[in-house]
Amino acid sequence: MQGFLLVDKPSGITSFGAVARIKRLANEKRVGHTGTLDPMATGVLPIFIGKATALSSYLAESDKKYVATVRLGLTTDTDDVTGNIIATSKVGVSDDDVISALSGFKGRVRQTPPVYSAIKQNGVRMYRLARQGLDVKAPEREVEIKDISLISGLDEQNEFSFSATVSKGTYIRSLARDIGETLGCGATLSRLKRTFVSNFDIKDAVPLDSLTSENIKEYIKNEADALPFLTSIGVTEKQAVRFANGGELSLDRLNANGLCDRQIIKVFFGNTFIGLGIVSFEKQMLLIKCNINRP
Repeated sequence: MQGFLLVDKPSGITSFGAVARIKRLANEKRVGHTGTLDPMATGVLPIFIGKATALSSYLAESDKKYVATVRLGLTTDTDDVTGNIIATSKVGVSDDDVISALSGFKGRVRQTPPVYSAIKQNGVRMYRLARQGLDVKAPEREVEIKDISLISGLDEQNEFSFSATVSKGTYIRSLARDIGETLGCGATLSRLKRTFVSNFDIKDAVPLDSLTSENIKEYIKNEADALPFLTSIGVTEKQAVRFANGGELSLDRLNANGLCDRQIIKVFFGNTFIGLGIVSFEKQMLLIKCNINRP
């Protein structure tokens, strides 16, 4: 079994756990996801199956959109409500204050990832070190908040919700924490749903719990559909065989007008997706990035 599966992950299961379930249902050892979701989080989790796992890194670079709910007046060690409470404080802010705080995060910002994260420090996941009581801190990094807006104002629990479109590597837990610091009362993430990855909306995702070994094939898409943002090029059967066997293709013999140097493109023979190539103006060749199917 091979292809691309768009899953709506429920709360209470890790992304690794979702992958393990797909492995069993698809009876396929090679299964991987792109863009980890915390156990508490729900929403879009793209999954690649079979040889298509070679494509997962390309989707991981894409922007993502979230709907998040933040609780003010509460600070935890994980930056979400599943963690241990570090501090509580009174909340004396308005919706206008929240809107103002949110606007301050739009654009490129410096962000420190949560201590309880999958980032590696000296080869070990930081959450493992934190659970051992070790003093760890992830290095600050630059991320981009491309859009952020309030969608639901403060309620009786001092919670509000916002939507955000963010770049790769952005932690919404960290964003919630930083918003609380800006407002002067602390904050933690109470709910999170990923609603969009690359070109894929949550309405196109299948709930993980509705998948069975009998129906999973119905939801698996062609792996090339996972990369709609890449340019496609058609080749002849002879060229397809050569490419699939590890041979580079001459740009002079391809319809390569308008391509850029080092551009990654999808290679097709008819309707068959052969793999990914990378343009080399220096060699005047289409080099092999990865092979997925044979013609």
